[in-house]
Amino acid sequence: MMQNPAPSHATGIPGTRSEQIRADIEQSRRRGPLQHILIPPCPELLAQLQQAMSAAEPDLNLVARIASSDVAMAATLLRIANGPLFRPVGLPCTTVGQAMNRIGLRESVAVMTGFLVQNAIPVNTPQLARFWERSAKRAIAMATIAQQLPGLSADLAHGFGLFLHVGVPVLLQSVRGYASTMVEAGARIDRPYIATENANHKTDHAVVGALVVRVWNLPPALMTAIRLHHDFNALGHADIEPEIHTLVAAGLIAEHLMRRHEGLPEDADWAGHHGAAMDWLHIDGEELALWEEAVNAQFDAA
Repeated sequence: MMQNPAPSHATGIPGTRSEQIRADIEQSRRRGPLQHILIPPCPELLAQLQQAMSAAEPDLNLVARIASSDVAMAATLLRIANGPLFRPVGLPCTTVGQAMNRIGLRESVAVMTGFLVQNAIPVNTPQLARFWERSAKRAIAMATIAQQLPGLSADLAHGFGLFLHVGVPVLLQSVRGYASTMVEAGARIDRPYIATENANHKTDHAVVGALVVRVWNLPPALMTAIRLHHDFNALGHADIEPEIHTLVAAGLIAEHLMRRHEGLPEDADWAGHHGAAMDWLHIDGEELALWEEAVNAQFDAA
């Protein structure tokens, strides 16, 4: 779940990388390669949910009414509340309100957000098998890691994990030849994935993911972090807000822990930049192992 920022901060802090990224995206949207990218509209229920959660004291009944307005979303909450993750005792939940009380407000909103985003940007292609499943898994990892990092919002971390690669299905649906680019980019070892995207299409999934976040009026920090999530050389630059660095560094950790949980080898980003990410987060190998325990426990429970 991601709360909308206050209006005064909607465009980022002047003079920072966030402001420059916003301006670059808007210019490219008007006259550059982003002109022809089709961004699905933000789901109305997601906009309502974000507005409800932006209150100082969110109204549980209002959130429950939003959840109940979509039968499938309500059923998802009930299934989770009555499932093994919460090891329910006594009578099963039969209403959305009961389910949310058992799951917790923030966790319920995270489930609702994932449901709405997945339905707004459907993925029906073999190239992206398990895309939303892995996005949800990454979001769980990010929210778990955020609990170890004082000052990092678990809501923002969850949103970063969920939206991190959202530019990929949007590009696949909008750009001719992008499916072939995915194959080529995944196979090449002489340059990064996004370099192949830019060579073939003059944009990449990090830029398009940031565009989705901008169009959907999600927090500027989320837009900037997604735009920079492969730019690890920028870690520590003074013109980037510390929260952005923390999201990007934690995202690299989350991706690595996901891959280990799935029995996959290290990727190039981890091999080349894990030292900088761990230095920024002030963690060592022992702490990373503890994080992995906590994340794996959440993966296994889910």
